[in-house]
Amino acid sequence: MYRFILFISVSLLTLPARAQGAAEPPAPLTLAAAVRLAEAGNPTLSAARHELAAQGGALQQAQALPNPELQTVVEDTRRATRSTTVQLNQLIELGGKRGARAAVALRGQDLAQAALALQAADTRAAVTTAFVDVLAAQEGLRLADSAQALAARASEITARRVAAGKASPVEATRAKVLDASVRLEGNLARSNLTQARQRLAALWGADAPRFTHADGRLDMLPPLPSPAELATRLEAAPSVRQARSHLAQRQAMLDVEQRRATPDVTVSIGMKRSEELGRNQAIIGLALPLPLFDRNAGNKLDALRRSDKAGDELAAAQVQLQAALAQARERLATARLDVESLQNEIVPGAQSAWDAASKGFEFGKFAFLDVLDAQRTLLQAKNQTLRALTEAHHAAAELERLLGAPVTP
Repeated sequence: MYRFILFISVSLLTLPARAQGAAEPPAPLTLAAAVRLAEAGNPTLSAARHELAAQGGALQQAQALPNPELQTVVEDTRRATRSTTVQLNQLIELGGKRGARAAVALRGQDLAQAALALQAADTRAAVTTAFVDVLAAQEGLRLADSAQALAARASEITARRVAAGKASPVEATRAKVLDASVRLEGNLARSNLTQARQRLAALWGADAPRFTHADGRLDMLPPLPSPAELATRLEAAPSVRQARSHLAQRQAMLDVEQRRATPDVTVSIGMKRSEELGRNQAIIGLALPLPLFDRNAGNKLDALRRSDKAGDELAAAQVQLQAALAQARERLATARLDVESLQNEIVPGAQSAWDAASKGFEFGKFAFLDVLDAQRTLLQAKNQTLRALTEAHHAAAELERLLGAPVTP
């Protein structure tokens, strides 16, 4: 019993990393490290690798020769007149059927490889998007803390003015309401960060995140590729490669069905022992099917139409990819313009208005409503900047997913 318990304990400790979640360091996490973790522990990506490995077995089976058949026939139950026949039958495939089957299996390997590349691109894009969401949530929490500091300062100034008799107690109440509202936004920002960290860790199979902080630059805008570059990289995109591999496999399957029009022959060789004659007789036979009723016309028509369908699917994949690339590029271009406008004009102006309003309120030149409006405008501008930066990185991740590789300017 002790040995059994020890065996179970050792087995649990030596489970593969994918079963328990990838080995995630508790230190600050970079995007490159997150991608490596997902490549090692993402179950969907692992399933695609298993499919590619399985296609190797399909190729091995397609190249195998048909097995011979051993046949025994006994005629008559009386020993004196009994005859016993033992023969070996071997099917010989003609018309290149085995090579055609191997070609189908090879195209199946290509299709599985394309599917693996597509899934890898999807996984990298999902990790990038989730990592950006964590960075945005961290920045959102920082903005919420900054808003709390601004609200606390406004509340302090209001309290001093009310104590000095320069402001109405109503303004103090407004300041307290603002401070409470900002605290609620801070709680929401913390919740958003927790959820974003959990979504990211789930991509490499972890039940809960161990990393303490995501290390990255959200304020660095991704490059905007030119339409000409997108056009040149269209044919190498994973979705187009998958559709092209599917077409090649269907064409290979059509070739298999066409080659089946050539009948196979079965060669037989054996020996017949006749007790009545008291001697052995050699047997040589040849069996050839006559294609009178079944000419494999239905299978050929089915393979032909499915090949035509795969060709149309390839054309559709190219058109859909062009549209998706154009939309993602437009999203990135718009987000870049929004960020530049916000960073260069709106945020500095809102910050200047807030500084002037808070200082003017402290000296009695502005009402508290002016301070509230200036603070609301400043926070709104900063949140808009954060959303625009997040949208830019999301659009860049979508372009990378569609192209299967990072974009370049």
